[in-house]
Amino acid sequence: MRRPVRADSPLIAPRARRRARSRTLFVGLALVAGLFAVVGVLLGLVFAGSSHELAAGARVAGVDVGGLTQREAVAKLDGLFLDVAGDPVKFAAGGESFAFAANQLGVKPDWAGAVAAAGRAGDGFGPIRGFRRLHTRFFGAEVLPRLAVSDAALDFALERIADSVDRAPKDAALVRRGLEIESVPEQVGRRLAREEAAHAVVRGLGSLERLHAPIPLPVVVDAPDVTARALAPSARRARVALSGHVVLRGARRSFKVSPRRIATLLSLPSDGGSRLAIAGPRADAYFRALAERVGKPPANAGFAVSGESVQIVPSRNGTELDIRRAARALLRAATSRTNRVATLTIARAAPERTTAEALAMGIDRRLSAYKTYNSGTSDRISNLRLGVSLLDDTLVPPGGTFSLNETIGERTEEKGFRSAPVIIGTEYAEEIGGGTSQVATTVFNAAWEAGLKITERNAHALYISRYQLGRDATVYWPSLDLEFVNDTTKWVLVKGFAEYDGIVVAIYGGEDRRVDSSPGTMRITGPVVVEREKDPTLARGRTVVEEGGTPPSATSVTRTIYDSNGTMLRTETWNTSYKSYARIIRIGTKPPKPLKPPAKAPKAPAGETQKTPPGERASSTPPSAP
Repeated sequence: MRRPVRADSPLIAPRARRRARSRTLFVGLALVAGLFAVVGVLLGLVFAGSSHELAAGARVAGVDVGGLTQREAVAKLDGLFLDVAGDPVKFAAGGESFAFAANQLGVKPDWAGAVAAAGRAGDGFGPIRGFRRLHTRFFGAEVLPRLAVSDAALDFALERIADSVDRAPKDAALVRRGLEIESVPEQVGRRLAREEAAHAVVRGLGSLERLHAPIPLPVVVDAPDVTARALAPSARRARVALSGHVVLRGARRSFKVSPRRIATLLSLPSDGGSRLAIAGPRADAYFRALAERVGKPPANAGFAVSGESVQIVPSRNGTELDIRRAARALLRAATSRTNRVATLTIARAAPERTTAEALAMGIDRRLSAYKTYNSGTSDRISNLRLGVSLLDDTLVPPGGTFSLNETIGERTEEKGFRSAPVIIGTEYAEEIGGGTSQVATTVFNAAWEAGLKITERNAHALYISRYQLGRDATVYWPSLDLEFVNDTTKWVLVKGFAEYDGIVVAIYGGEDRRVDSSPGTMRITGPVVVEREKDPTLARGRTVVEEGGTPPSATSVTRTIYDSNGTMLRTETWNTSYKSYARIIRIGTKPPKPLKPPAKAPKAPAGETQKTPPGERASSTPPSAP
C-alpha cells in the first residue's frame, strides 16, 4: 500500500519549476514569432507596390522593365528590337563568316509573353506580392522571350551555311598508275550540326545586343570509313600481284597472264571496302573469252523438219569454265610470291533441253503450213524475211500463248528492220518494219489451218486483194498484236521459212485436227468515198481520176474444227469490215493563157514611104484592139 505524497514535498518541487520555465519560454517565442509575423506583414505591405507595375529588378532579355506597366514594357522592348532588327549578325562556321538580319529570317520575339512572365514573378496577394517583389529587388528576375522564326527562311540560311561548310569525308584509296600502286590518304570531313546551329542563329538574331565578334556555330567532324592504314595490307598484295606473270593451267593447255593483263583484271578496294578482287567488265570479258577456249557449250535437243515429218536432234553435254573459281585462283596465285600457278576448274555443262525432254514434248508431225508471196519494195521483202527468221523455232507449251509482238519484238533499225510502206488507218505511209503485217497474216492462216485457238486478230482497215478474203491480219507495236493459244495436249513448234518468192509459216505438233473453212463472200456496204483535190497544173475545167478507190465492204468466214476422231470441237464465224479506199479526183484550176495582140508594123524611116502588104488596103486609121 502506497503512502500519499504531500504537495510541499521536496520530491515534486523541481518538476514544477521546470514546467513553469517551459511555459515562460514558449510564451516568449510565441511573442517573438508574432512580432516577426507582424513585421513581415507590414514589410510585405510596404513593398507590395502596385499590381499594375512590374517589380523592381525585373528584366526581359537583359532590359530593366521594373516600375513599368506591362504595356509600357512591351512598347519599350518592341522599340529596342525594331532598332536592331535590320542590323546583320555575324556567324562563323568552318572558317567562314555569314551574316543575317532578324527581319531577313522573320525572327520576332514574343515580348508580350515575356513581360507577362516577368509580371507573374512579382505578383500575388497583398504581403505575398511584397515578399516576391522584395526577392526580385535583391536577387533579380531575368526572363527570355520565346522567338518565332520563318521556317523556310531559316532552312534557306542553314542550307547556305551548310553548302559552304559541309565537306564529305574521303576514304583512303589505292590508285594504279601503270604497274605501280599508290596509296591516296583519307580526308576528314565536316558538317554543320543543323539543329544546334538553328538554335544559335535564332537566339543570336532574337537578342537585343549586337556583338562585333561572330557567333560560333557548331560543326561536327566526320571521320572516313577507310584509312590508309587499313588499306596497307591490300596495297602490299596489289604490288605483289603486278610483280610478275601468272600461269593458268587447264586440262589440256596453259595460259600465261602478263602483269599488264593482271593490272586490267585487278579490282582495287572501293565503296568502303578494303579487299582486292579479280572483277569488273574487263575481267568478265577476259573470262568469257577464256571459257570459249577451254570449254565446249552444251547443245540442246532440237527439231529438224522436212516437209511433214519431224526428227529429234539429240542433245549434247558440254564443258564449261567455273569462272568464279578461276577468278579466285588467279587472285590467289597473283598475290603469292612463290606459287604463281592457278589451276582452272572445268565442269560438265548440261543442256537445258535433253533428248528425253524433247521426245516428251510430243512434236512429231506438221499440223499446217501457209505461204504468202513477196510484194512491194526490196526493203519490205527484207522485213518479211527478217520477221519469219525471228519467229522461227518458237516453242509453245500446252495452254501457252504465242504473241507475235513478244516473239519478234519492237521493229527497230538496230534489229535490221528497214523503212517500208505501211497502212495507218486508211492512209499509206512509211515506217520502220513495214511489211510485218504480212508476217502476221501468214501466222494467222497457219494457226487457222492448224485448228488452234486464235485469241487476238486485227484486220486491215482496207481490203487487200492478194490475201484470202476475210483472213488477213495486221500488227502494230505495241498496241495491236496477233495471238493464238496452244489448246492441244502437246507442245507446238512454229517454224518460219524465207523462200525466193515469199514466206512460209508452218506449225508442228502432236495432235491432228481437221479444219473446214467457208470461202467467204464480199458484200458492199456503202458508196465509195470521193476526195477532190485542186490541181493548179491542170487546166481549168479538166478533171483526172488519180485513184479509182474501193467501196466499203464486209465479209464473213467460218471454220469448223474436228479432232482426229472426227468429233467437232467448235465452229467459229469471223466477221470483217473494210473501210472505203477513197477515189481521188484532181480538178484543174489553171487559168487559160491570154490571147496575144497582133504585132505592130515597123515605122518607116524619114523620107521613105511605108509599103502596104499585098492584099491589104492602106488606111490612115489604126486597127482596133482585139
